[in-house]
Amino acid sequence: MIQADVLILGGGLVGACLATALDSHGLSSIVVDPADPAVTLAPGFDGRASAVASASGRMLDAIGVGARVAGRGCAIRSIRVSDGLEPGKLDFVAADGDPLGTMYENRLLRRAMHEATSAAGLVDLRTGTRAADVVRDGAGVRATLSTGEDVRAELLIAADGRASATREAAGIAVARWSYDHRAIIAAFHHERTHDATAYEIFYPAGPFAILPLPDDDVGHRSALVWTVAERDATGMMKLGDRGFLAEAEARMGGFLGRLSAPAPRSGYPLGFHHAARITAGRLALVGDAGHGIHPIAGQGLNLGLRDVAALVEVLVEGRRLGLDLGDAQLLARYERWRSLDVAMVAVATDTLTRLFGIPGRTASAVRRLGISAVDRIPALKDRFMAEARGESGDVPRLLQGMMA
Repeated sequence: MIQADVLILGGGLVGACLATALDSHGLSSIVVDPADPAVTLAPGFDGRASAVASASGRMLDAIGVGARVAGRGCAIRSIRVSDGLEPGKLDFVAADGDPLGTMYENRLLRRAMHEATSAAGLVDLRTGTRAADVVRDGAGVRATLSTGEDVRAELLIAADGRASATREAAGIAVARWSYDHRAIIAAFHHERTHDATAYEIFYPAGPFAILPLPDDDVGHRSALVWTVAERDATGMMKLGDRGFLAEAEARMGGFLGRLSAPAPRSGYPLGFHHAARITAGRLALVGDAGHGIHPIAGQGLNLGLRDVAALVEVLVEGRRLGLDLGDAQLLARYERWRSLDVAMVAVATDTLTRLFGIPGRTASAVRRLGISAVDRIPALKDRFMAEARGESGDVPRLLQGMMA
């Protein structure tokens, strides 16, 4: 029988971060992940890039992951929001020297997280493995792995993604819907510098986000998240590189100059889901297992990392008090801590998606009026920037750069 403090099902970015953070605090974990690292760590596996908020970055630094990606991301010094290419904009500028976040290519984050969990002394990483016959009861958590080994822990943590089988097995209800849109993911080089600025251009079909990446030997680079209607997605994916770059350049108004050298494209269906609760008996949900939102504000990964920070603090304090890590009081605290933040971000992103999707010149004029008004209210802009940095509300110690 293999024993650990917690059993984590899912070894993606959030699950791996959780295991590493627990290790940093002296708590052991068994991470069971069905994926093959030879596939998930291959250069072409995931062409996406993620904005890691400032607070999330402080946590990665505190648990030793930040050093593995140091100097390989691009700081976001400002964000510009506009309704199409019409006059009127909203600028968020990091004036205090602390960036709003850092853009990293997902392949870098995946490798850094994998290296961190592999090096952690209290993490038993089981890749290419599944857990079966999972039992949660008063005595603890028990499971049989596909290798035939039996494992035991005090708490089960579901980090197994949007289609979480663990959540479903626990009977946790989920509100979900599809936006009938697809995000086209790409990256390219461009003639003019991005000045460490992220651009969010809203069109009726969905947001068109240009996200700064570090320059390379060829020149300036950015990532693109282009939301299109599902009916148009197949055609967009079939466009040749020249046609695709021409369409992208037109939607950008040419402000980055000529586009070139596009990376391979990929597409992801967009939807929303929100679990009715993120805990059950000896069970906690983290990341996409508990919530999935539209990428309109780039907060999906950060919500999961905030789950990690809060859960680690709850468990560490519980251990100091001599409590069982599956204690209902600890899980209730985690539920209370995360529920409001997750609900607010979920509602905000869904509302923005629907608001900016209303077609017509009148709707556009109203949106531009609102954008320009917010741009002239420093206090409101500061509030939005605090949200983007992950620094609002009751911030866990890890997100402040301190150990829990």
